[in-house]
Amino acid sequence: MTVFTKPTITAATARRMIEAAVARADALGVRSVVAVIDDSGNLTALCRMDGAPVVSIGVAQNKAYTALFGLPSDEFYNAVKHDPAVLAGVLHTPRISAFGGGLPIWVDGALVGAVGVGGGTVDQDIDCAKAALATLT
Repeated sequence: MTVFTKPTITAATARRMIEAAVARADALGVRSVVAVIDDSGNLTALCRMDGAPVVSIGVAQNKAYTALFGLPSDEFYNAVKHDPAVLAGVLHTPRISAFGGGLPIWVDGALVGAVGVGGGTVDQDIDCAKAALATLT
């Protein structure tokens, strides 16, 4: 039998990332949802801060899922906008979110997961997601 071994985000790391993003959201005065997913798009950890919009639960996860393409969710649209077939296909692909707040998680050149933040402005969500990634350095 042949097996394939791949790196992935751990639950402990995901929790640390969430703590950092929540701390940043608190500092900004924003009520956010932070989601960390593995490289398969499965939820590893999620936190909905008190008072965060319920709809942001799905938004945060979708931003993270989009970042599994290997680029920040706010860069996704620019990457596909010049290819009509891809752009049309994206419109029919669940879980794609082409606005800021989703960042890929790269470790030693491997895409191991993604973090997504929703609930604030796009700039605030990106700021909180970057705080989460900063825990990896």
